[in-house]
Amino acid sequence: MKTIKGPGIFLAQFAGDDAPFGSLETIADWASGLGYKGIQIPSWDARLFDLEKAATSQTYCDEITGMLADKGLQITELSTHLQGQLVAVHPAFDAQFDAFAAAEVRGNPSARQEWAVQQLNHAAKASRNLGLAAHASFSGALAWPYFYPWPARPAGLVEDAFDELARRWKPILDVFDENGVDVAYEIHPGEDLHDGVTFEMFLDRVGNHPRANILYDPSHFVLQQLDYLAFIDIYKERIKCFHVKDAEFRPNGRSGVYGGYQSWVDRPGRFRSLGDGQVDFGQIFSKMAANDFAGWAVLEWECALKHPEVGAAEGAPFIDRHIIKVTEHAFDDFAAGGADREMNRRLMGIT
Repeated sequence: MKTIKGPGIFLAQFAGDDAPFGSLETIADWASGLGYKGIQIPSWDARLFDLEKAATSQTYCDEITGMLADKGLQITELSTHLQGQLVAVHPAFDAQFDAFAAAEVRGNPSARQEWAVQQLNHAAKASRNLGLAAHASFSGALAWPYFYPWPARPAGLVEDAFDELARRWKPILDVFDENGVDVAYEIHPGEDLHDGVTFEMFLDRVGNHPRANILYDPSHFVLQQLDYLAFIDIYKERIKCFHVKDAEFRPNGRSGVYGGYQSWVDRPGRFRSLGDGQVDFGQIFSKMAANDFAGWAVLEWECALKHPEVGAAEGAPFIDRHIIKVTEHAFDDFAAGGADREMNRRLMGIT
């Protein structure tokens, strides 16, 4: 068994223009001071990271890893959640997602998609240069507006959407394979890969590609009312990244899973800071340890109530308490008698 690495923190929700959140060096000081040992870097945020430079300059990558090492930190993974989203955008969301792209490709869906693919290819090479084994991203979505079948979907619509999604991602996955890095898709509502069934549909269409894997985040399963513990057992071979994020689901007589178009504060299903929700992290960390998960436990803070800096301060000790330092010996080794095949035969009455 392996001991999970951590605690780590995803920097996306904390990066900003105000100190200490406006540069990688100062935000690293902040994270290290809270007790974090790893940081997951949002590759789209130029205040923190230059993705293209990391893909083309080993010197730049060595400087970053050296600077972080001096602060007691490692990079857990790079993230291309925003760029991955732009690999596949349904026209209904064009205007909303345009802001995720570089200014020069906004308003041009084909150019935007080409830019997103290039960003993913940069991420594969940058991850290799940084010595990383996994990469966090989104799949994008072509079928999401049709997730509830009313009006009835035209025959073959979902199948065609997944065929196209796989066609777009297969060359990207090949680039990641060439660089020895896994793509871990965050299984997330709003993405076509939003549960186990949809992940399997995609996996089948990319030929069970070895680099098509999963970022496990139980909070999204609480909001869907999916068994997040059984998910680990089913997909343990494909889980390569882990977001530690809490959530709660408290339905009432007026609203349920779909939330009634309400704000996050008022929805029955909402994200919470660690320890404030309903996720059974004791069981999750136990399963991760038993399954030899070799990656990082990374806080993703999203809470409708608590201040982010309070959530971050509470998150490091919470994760640290839940990481199981795995045993090297069975608890009953003291009573073991060693291998004696002849005795085994006698015990079973075999002559």
